Amino acid sequence: MVKLEEEATNTESKQERQVKRMRLAARILALGVAGLFLISLVAGAFFEDEPFAMEGMLLVVIVAVALAGGILSWWRERLAGILLVLAAIGMGLHIGAFAGRNHVLVWLIMGLPYLIAGVLFLNSRRLSRKSA
Repeated sequence: MVKLEEEATNTESKQERQVKRMRLAARILALGVAGLFLISLVAGAFFEDEPFAMEGMLLVVIVAVALAGGILSWWRERLAGILLVLAAIGMGLHIGAFAGRNHVLVWLIMGLPYLIAGVLFLNSRRLSRKSA
């Protein structure tokens, strides 16, 4: 009987550790990628002829939504996950509308990190609610 209780607490602690790792990985990925994109967009605005073109401003908005999702992840995981998934979808739509070619490759580089971070947040939220 005691052995079963120890196994139950051991599995709960494993699940809690897994949830914490998922949250940490998602935060690092979301904030790191959004921060890098935002820095590159701001730096690129200084070297373009038209820094405030519609395509660039739309990209800044998408990255700002992703950055907001990364920041909100400390308080609202579900909202952060939804914002990051929406940023990944928005990035895909932006790439489809304004990129010249190699749409899938560009989305894999620019949109997939947001999708992975969003799914990690949503999954960690689901796992933490299941154990509670």
